[in-house]
Order: sequence, then structure tokens, then C-alpha cells
Amino acid sequence: MTEAEAGRIWVLADPRAGTAAQAIGIAERLGRPFRTMPLAWGPLARLPLRWPTLAGMGAAARRGLAPPWPRLVISAGRRSAPVALWLAGQGARTVHCMRPGFAEHRFGLLVAGRHDSPPAAPNLVAILGATHRMSPARLAAAREEWSMFAAFPSPRVALLLGGPPRGEGMAPGTAAAIARQVAGFAGSVLATGSRRTGRPAETAAAGMIGDLPHHLHRWGDGGANPYAGLLAWADAVVVTGDSVSMVSEALATEVPVFIADPGGLGARHRRLHDSLYAARQARPLAEAPTPFAREPLDETGRVAFEVAERFLEDWPV
Repeated sequence: MTEAEAGRIWVLADPRAGTAAQAIGIAERLGRPFRTMPLAWGPLARLPLRWPTLAGMGAAARRGLAPPWPRLVISAGRRSAPVALWLAGQGARTVHCMRPGFAEHRFGLLVAGRHDSPPAAPNLVAILGATHRMSPARLAAAREEWSMFAAFPSPRVALLLGGPPRGEGMAPGTAAAIARQVAGFAGSVLATGSRRTGRPAETAAAGMIGDLPHHLHRWGDGGANPYAGLLAWADAVVVTGDSVSMVSEALATEVPVFIADPGGLGARHRRLHDSLYAARQARPLAEAPTPFAREPLDETGRVAFEVAERFLEDWPV
């Protein structure tokens, strides 16, 4: 891959991993070279910048955006939207994930979750959940890489613990209650915390699954992260409903997905869960967690196909 080839597609990578993954996941599924442009924000990024501008970026990140300009820009999140539109002014086509809160008609393609109630528009692709990087190829590779999980007795239940977006981690009592319910129907548990879970909640969950064969990855542990391997080897997935990213990634599998209610969820998360229940893609953990059939949900692949059809048809491979 030449630098010129990679430079035709830029991915604007927000510092928040879950936000960046929405844009990177689409780029990876295009099968074309791309360049990831790390974004760092300055003080003005806190303001509601509603026009094409680089003003929200830190000085070093701003200097990283230099010609030759890309032909296609993929971005995600409110803060990157003004940057994407500024690059549109340099001739780039734009694909943006999540509603930016302004000038939605100015993006070449806008990708928004149905739970965000986007209005119908010619440039809109409404999806269930969010785009992400958990592709079929990545799951297949993770199944090979983490073949050690084959020795764990079935049903292997992947337990994905999130946490409140703002605050001091998940309440240990909440984590323990969810893990206790999982232990009641699992043959083994493949569990992981996240950046937002907190060590006390991880410890509380560990206490509930300790009598079962299990693997617990604590956030910040050294070594390789088994997250994709947990999903690849799971016979069922239990995921806390506070993380749109983790819920969406769980749906890339072909196994039953159960959403655990950690409490304190707002209307936006409730709408997401209701849309997934209506589509028969998930069920609440609060109901009896019995197996059910579902097809893997590949919204990222669907979006990538739409991007290719609209913007890349005339590009040489």
C-alpha cells in the first residue's frame, strides 16, 4: 500500500475508543487502504461549534491535517463533525456516524442509530445500535487465537460489564447481582470489565462466578485483551445495557444476547433496547434467560456497502 493510496480515505479518530471504533469499523469493511488521523481536542471543543472549523482541535492535531486532502472522510461524534465539514470544504466526501446536532443535510452520508430518532433524509442510513470493529473476520480470527476457551464447559456465557458514562464505576452490588444471575445458568463464564466498570465491581462479580470455571479479564490487566475471544467462543452473551458499543458488538455474534439493566438508564438507552427486542435481536436478562434463535446483526457491513455504492464505485481498486 502506498502512502498516496492510504491518503485517499481519512478516518478521524476521536480519543474515545468507542466513538473512534464506529468510524474505523466502517473503513475496515471497505477493503480499501485508509489513514487514521488521531484527533485531540483543545478547550474550544467544549463549545457547540456548529460550522465547518478546526477550532476545536489541539494545535498539534490541527497541524496533522495537511494536503494532499482526502477524497473521503469517515468520522464519528459531535466534536469531529465540524472537522469533517471543514474537510468537505477541501473537496472530500463525508460519512459521519451519530447525529451531529447541526447541518445534518451537509454530510454526504449520515449514519445514526434508530434509538436517536433521526428524521428520514436522502443522506441518512438508520441502523440498529452503532457501527463497530467486530467483523465476521475478526471473530473468526479470535476463535483461533483464543482456542484455549474451547476447554471451558458449555454453555459458555460471555459477561460484558460496562458502567455509567460519568461517575465512579458500576455499583459493586449491581455487578454482583448480574453475575449471580449469569452463574445460575452458565456452565462457565468468560467475563470482562471495561474502562468504566471499576475494580470494586469487577471484584464483586468475581465473587459470584468463583465456583464456576471462568476467565475474568480486569480492565488494565497486562497481556492481550481477550474481548473478541470471549465473543467468538460464547454460547450466549450477557451485556450491561449502559454501553451502546458493547451491546452492538455482542450482536455481531450468532448466539443469544441478553441485556442486563444496571439501573439509571435514560430514555435513549431504553429506546435502543426496545428496538433490539422488537427486532428479536436481544432479550432482557430480567426474563428467564432461555436460548433463542437469531441471525448475526451486521449493520457495519451494511453501512460499508452503502458507502461503497455511493462514493467508491468509480475508484480504481
